[in-house]
Amino acid sequence: MVTKGSDVQQDPDVIARPPEALIGDLNPQQAEAVQYRGPALLIGAGAGSGKTRVLTRRIAWILTQFGAWPSQVLAITFTNKAAAEMRERLESLIGPVASRMWVSTFHSACVRILRRDGERIGLKSGFTIYDTADCERLIKLIANDFNFDVKRYTPRSILARISDYKNNLTSAREMLSQYAPDFKPGQRGYRVGRIGNPEELYAVVYAEYQHRLAAANAVDFDDLIVRTVELLRACPDVAEYYHRKFRYILVDEYQDTNHAQYVLIRELAGVDAGEHADMGAVGAGRVGPAWITVVGDSDQSIYAFRGADIRNIQDFEQDFPNAKTIMLEQNYRSTQTILDAANAVIAHNEGRKPKRLWTAAGAGEQITAYAADTAQLEAHWIAAQIKRLHTDDGVRYSDIAVMYRANAQSRSLEEGLIQARVPYQLIGGTKFYERREVKDALAYLQAIVNPADDINMRRILNVPKRGLGARAESQVTLHAQQIGGTFWDGVAHADQIEGMTARTLNPLMRFAQMMQELREFAQAHDAKPSQIVAEVLERSGLLEELKKSQDPQDQSRVENLSQLQSVAAEYEQNTPDATLAGFLETTALVADSDQLPDESQDSGKVTLMTLHTAKGLEYPIVFLTGMEQGTFPHARAMEDTSELSEERRLAYVGITRAKRHLFVTRAAVRAQWGRSAEMMPSQFLDEIPADLIDWKRKEAGMERMRSGWRANASHDFGAHGGWNDDEFDASSSFGGSSCGYGSRSSYGSGSSYGSRSTYGSGVRGSAAHAGKVTTRRAPVRQPAQPASSLKADNHLRIEDFAVGDKVTHDKFGLGTVVDAQDKGRNSVITVDFGSSGVKRLMLRVAPIEKL
Repeated sequence: MVTKGSDVQQDPDVIARPPEALIGDLNPQQAEAVQYRGPALLIGAGAGSGKTRVLTRRIAWILTQFGAWPSQVLAITFTNKAAAEMRERLESLIGPVASRMWVSTFHSACVRILRRDGERIGLKSGFTIYDTADCERLIKLIANDFNFDVKRYTPRSILARISDYKNNLTSAREMLSQYAPDFKPGQRGYRVGRIGNPEELYAVVYAEYQHRLAAANAVDFDDLIVRTVELLRACPDVAEYYHRKFRYILVDEYQDTNHAQYVLIRELAGVDAGEHADMGAVGAGRVGPAWITVVGDSDQSIYAFRGADIRNIQDFEQDFPNAKTIMLEQNYRSTQTILDAANAVIAHNEGRKPKRLWTAAGAGEQITAYAADTAQLEAHWIAAQIKRLHTDDGVRYSDIAVMYRANAQSRSLEEGLIQARVPYQLIGGTKFYERREVKDALAYLQAIVNPADDINMRRILNVPKRGLGARAESQVTLHAQQIGGTFWDGVAHADQIEGMTARTLNPLMRFAQMMQELREFAQAHDAKPSQIVAEVLERSGLLEELKKSQDPQDQSRVENLSQLQSVAAEYEQNTPDATLAGFLETTALVADSDQLPDESQDSGKVTLMTLHTAKGLEYPIVFLTGMEQGTFPHARAMEDTSELSEERRLAYVGITRAKRHLFVTRAAVRAQWGRSAEMMPSQFLDEIPADLIDWKRKEAGMERMRSGWRANASHDFGAHGGWNDDEFDASSSFGGSSCGYGSRSSYGSGSSYGSRSTYGSGVRGSAAHAGKVTTRRAPVRQPAQPASSLKADNHLRIEDFAVGDKVTHDKFGLGTVVDAQDKGRNSVITVDFGSSGVKRLMLRVAPIEKL
C-alpha cells in the first residue's frame, strides 16, 4: 500500500494497525509524542512515565502512518536488555518484520557499520574488541617498554584519561602535537623527558596504545564510537549510504550520551550535510536530514563519571532546528508519596527544565525511615524489616531491592542478611565473562579469529602450562619485532630464532601446530560456534587441567566452561547466520546491566546493587541506605555544585525505583579507612517534606543522649523516655539504646531535620571510640559497684534464652548465646560476639535484644 502524499511504499509485511490501536490507551501527552510529525523531537520522559511504550508506538506509527520501511529505522538504546525488550514489543505491534530493524545499543550498531566498511579506515572485518582487562594488559606492556612507574600512573588511571580523550573526540595525533611532537608511535627506547609533566606521558602512551591496537587489528569500547565517526567523516560515500538508509533515528536515554555519541547521531542523520528536506513528503522522505527522536530525562543524568554530557539533552532545542519538546509527567510506577519526595529533592537543582511527576494511583504508604547507631546495626534493622515483610506480609524476596551509593557499603549489608538468613543476590560482582577460565577460553577463540591479536595470543601461550614462560615469550616478542610482524608471526617462525633451545622450541612448534589446526577446524565449522568451543576446550588442555585438579573451586570452573559452550549453542539457535566472530562479538558487548535478573521472574532472593546499576529498574519495595553526608551525597560533592547536582539526580533515581514502599536509612557511625567516622544525616533527608516520612527511629542513641543533655534532662535521658525506644515498632529488635558511640557532630535539640542550618550546632562532643562516651563535662567519679548490686532491670527472662539464640548488644554487636545460667535475679548468659570475643553478661542489666 502507498500512504497518501508519501513517496515511500509501506512494507507489506508490517501489520497495519489503525491509529486508534496505537494511541487509544495513551494519555494526551504520550499520544502527542507518538503522532508528532517533524524533524526533531525531544520526549522529556519522567521516571516511570511509560517511555518505552511511547517509543515503540512511535516507531509503529512511523511505519504505518508515515509509510516508512523497517530498514529505514534506527533505534538506539543503552543496554542489550533494553534493546531486546524493545524488539519484543515491536514484534507484538508490527509482526516478525521487526527483526529486520536496527534496534541495538550504540556499540552494537557501530560494530555492524565497522564490520561492513571499517577496511576503508584500515580496520579489517575480523577485528577484536578488547575488554577492560585486555586494555589494562596492553597498558602494562607499554609501561614495561617505556619504563614508567605503574604504581604512580596505574593502567586504570591511564585508560580513564584515554577514555576522556576519546569521548571528546580528541585524537592521539592532537595530543602528541601539543605535548610530545618528537615522538613517533612504534618508536623503541623513547624516554618520557619532562619529569612532573604527566600530560606528556599520557600523550605518548595514548599514541602508542592506539598504534598497538591498530597493529593487532583491535579496538576498545570507546573506539567503536570514535572510529565510526572517523569513518563517516573520512568517507563521504559511506556517510551518504547511511544518510539514505536511516531516515528515522530514535535514541533512548539521551541524557546519558557523551560528546562522541552526540556527534555520531548528527553524522548518521546528516544534520550538517547541507541537504534540504523534501517538503512534500509525509515523513522524512528520501532526502535531507533524518528525523530524530530522542527520549530522556535530564533529572536522571547520573553518568558524568563515564563521560555523559547533560548539555546534550539540555541544549537539544538549540542543537536541532525546529525541535519540539513534549513532557511526560504522569507516572505509572510509584505512589504519590514517593513521587512527592522525588519532586521535592530534585527541585533543589538549579537550571533544570521544570517537571513534576504525578500519578492517579493514590498517596500510598509513608516513607519509612530509621537512624541506626552503626552501619552494622543499620544492616541488621534492614534484614529484620525484610524478614518481617516476607514472613508477615507475604512479600516475595525478589520484590525487594537494597540500594547503596558505593560498592564498599555492601559488606555490612551482606553480613546482616546472612545472619538473618535472608537469601540475596549481589549485582556487580565478578562477571561471567571476566572469570579467568572463561577469559582463557575466549582468548583462544579470539586468537583463532584474529591471529594479529597479540594480547590474547600472549595470554594463551602458556595456558595451560606447557613450558613456555616469560623467557620464551620475550624471545618470540623480540623476534616478531625484528621481522616486523605480529606475535603470532614470531611463534610461527620460531625455528628461525637464534639461540633458542630445543626445550623451548619444541613446545612452541607444538603450540603453533595446534593453533593452526584449531583455525582450520573453526573455518570448517564457522556456523557452529558451540562445536568450536568444545574443540578448543579439548585440544588446548584447558578442560583436562581443571578436571584433574584437586582444588574444589576448579569444579565450578569446569561448570563455567560448560556454561560457555551452552551460551554458544544458545547463540546458534537464536541467530540464523551464526558465526564464531559473531558469537565473540555478542560476548564482547555484554554490559553490566545485562546480568540483571528478569523482573518478571521470582528469583527468591533480595537484590543488592549500587544506585548507578539500579537505573531503569523498579521494585515494589526499595531500601535506600547510607543516607549520610559524605556517603550520599558523596564526600567529593560537598564543595562542588555540579557534583552535588549529580548526586541529587542519583537520589531522585533511587527514590523513583520504589513502586509501593520506600525505606530510607542512615548510620550515625560508619567505618572509613579503618576508622570509625561519625556521620551527619544526608541533606537529601532534609529536602523530603517531613509529613511524607514515618520515622521509626529519628536519632541514634548518642544523638538522643546529647538532646537530653542540651535539655538539662536527668540521667534517664529526659523527654525521650530513657532507653525505651518507642519510636520504632516491636518487630524492629535492632537499634534500641546505644551509648557506645561518640559523635563529633550534633544536630540541634530533639529532631533537627527541618533545617540544614541546625547541623553542627549546639554542644560539640569530642571524638570517642566504641564503648566510651566523653563530653566537655568532667563527670564525678563513683566507686565501682558489683553488677549484682545494680537496681536496673530490662525485664529479660533467662528462660527465653537458649544456646544458639542470636542477640544484638549495643556495644559488641551481633552475637550467639553459648551458655545460659539461671541464677534468679542475677542470671547470666555467655555470648560469643565474634571479633569482640566471648562475654559473660548479667541478663537484667545487659543492653541486649534477642533476635
